[in-house]
Amino acid sequence: QVQLVESGGGLVQAGGSLRLSCAASGRTFSGYAMGWFRQAPGLEREFVAAIRWTSGTTYYADSVKGRFAISRDNAKNTVYLLMNSLKPEDTAVYYCAAGFGIVLVTTNDEYPYWGQGTQVTVSS
Repeated sequence: QVQLVESGGGLVQAGGSLRLSCAASGRTFSGYAMGWFRQAPGLEREFVAAIRWTSGTTYYADSVKGRFAISRDNAKNTVYLLMNSLKPEDTAVYYCAAGFGIVLVTTNDEYPYWGQGTQVTVSS
């Protein structure tokens, strides 16, 4: 079982930066993957970024590539999402997700464990 605790959301001006954190606890294994998804009002939940824990392989949505960076702290079982050059269209609730043996890391249906979500609001 995995529990996820998110932090770091808030209100920021366009062009600014935020760093989200997601700490995993419980029964974790080296083979799991963690990802970030977001959902804006009236829209479907969409993939943002993911990382395979042991290899460090990262994946990004085209909309955030070059602006966002996902990283991990192995000792703390924590994944980060550094968001730079934020745009108003980045405004959404951001969710951390985790799972074991995930093949399609960009697909939200693949993740059984989810955090509570943290609000990111970007003003213009």
